[in-house]
Amino acid sequence: MSPTQDPLSSQFGEAADTGGRFGGWRNAPRRSRGLSLRTLVILRWMAIAGQSATVVVATAWFHFDLPLWGCLAVIGASVAMNLNATARLRRSDGSFPDGALTAAHLGFDILQLSLLLALTGGLQNPFCLLLVAPVTVAAASLPGRQAALMGLLVLGATIGLFFFSMPLPWQAGTELELPPLYRFGIGLALITGVVFTAAYAWRVAADAEKLELALATTQDVLQREQRLAALGGLAAAAAHELGTPLATIQVVARELLRESAKDGAAAEDAALILQQAERCRDILKRLSQQPEGGEAAFAEVGLKALLEEVVEPHRGFDLVFEVKVRTASGEAAPRVRRLPEVVHGLSTLVENAADFANGHVRVQALVDAGFIEIEVVDDGPGIPPDILPRLGEPYVTSRPQGKARRALAAQIAASVAAAAPGSKSRKDRKTGKAAPAPEAIAPSQGGMGLGFFIARTLLERTGGKVSVGVGEGGRGRPKGARVAVRWPRPALEAGPS
Repeated sequence: MSPTQDPLSSQFGEAADTGGRFGGWRNAPRRSRGLSLRTLVILRWMAIAGQSATVVVATAWFHFDLPLWGCLAVIGASVAMNLNATARLRRSDGSFPDGALTAAHLGFDILQLSLLLALTGGLQNPFCLLLVAPVTVAAASLPGRQAALMGLLVLGATIGLFFFSMPLPWQAGTELELPPLYRFGIGLALITGVVFTAAYAWRVAADAEKLELALATTQDVLQREQRLAALGGLAAAAAHELGTPLATIQVVARELLRESAKDGAAAEDAALILQQAERCRDILKRLSQQPEGGEAAFAEVGLKALLEEVVEPHRGFDLVFEVKVRTASGEAAPRVRRLPEVVHGLSTLVENAADFANGHVRVQALVDAGFIEIEVVDDGPGIPPDILPRLGEPYVTSRPQGKARRALAAQIAASVAAAAPGSKSRKDRKTGKAAPAPEAIAPSQGGMGLGFFIARTLLERTGGKVSVGVGEGGRGRPKGARVAVRWPRPALEAGPS
């Protein structure tokens, strides 16, 4: 199977198949699963320690007239909640908590902190800024609906603290009364801070999650390519083991040919067996051309052979492929290492070009004294300007379904119609003449926008630098797209034998 037949290799930003083949990333912890219970317990113990220290210092050091027993009761409720969570943590099986559990704990923290602020001055208390923390944590770890619920809970708490709160405790003999307009400004600033901080945390967490899932899919692709590369050694071993029984078949076939009548059916069958056995021997001979010392013959290929391997799965469709190798001084093209990352990455770039091209794709290697550059150029419409700055990021796609996929759907529909009872196979119902065959073209894989990201990640992993630009279309023709990968020669060129 060619690497380009993988569902992940598709047009610029075409997606991975999120189903069974690469479904391992589904087991990774995601924001919708919330925080672990242990993390919630640790955060709450830190909050309890800070609240207790603040109450003790304000009462014993500054001699503020705090409602001490009320504050201790609120802090004690948080302690009881944490002890219960700790006991539950000991009984749990270590699985990830759901978002509802995390939202419940964060909601309790918001209510507990709001009640403590109501006893100590409300919005006049400078520690009201701490209401931002639970919403920020919720935005970074919960799905949108539950994070928005935490934001609304803080909004309600802020409104409640504006109207219902005890006076701000201060030193004896001094009263500090802030005007309502100032308290309104503090509440508005608090709500604004919650919105912007939560939105920032949500965006950062979303980008990090997408990158994590995309990298996990990339690792799955690389592991698959490495398994395919290992099949070369298995093929050589199979060729060695099959040599003996194939020789026995040839000996028996020669005996049958010798003992059969010259023009009889048995002689024809024996001759056919000999012919096919000789063909099998040639195939096994090619498979067994791996040296005994290792896999060097399979790990090194000519640069032109590498490009032909990448392009070959796409030949025979409605495109013309041009494969070239140019060297600076006209010397012979070097041999390069056949890395799985390079094969899969280049295969994705070629499939991208094939999906967008109108009729011509050029794959060219340029070899200089210090670098090897491979470029893929098509004559398609080119990359949209709004996609070009973000090309290479995960989940960026310019078209969910390319022309190849539509052609494949037409082929399937035509096959189903031809197989239907009472239908005229391959003939037009009105004229009775043979209907034209559907356009034969390689199918592309639509998805979420991971194909180019995976290709770029794999190629840069080998030391290459990927650049994207405009093709070479003349005036009045589509500009097309050009993708080039440049390696330092030592990174790609095979070393001396």
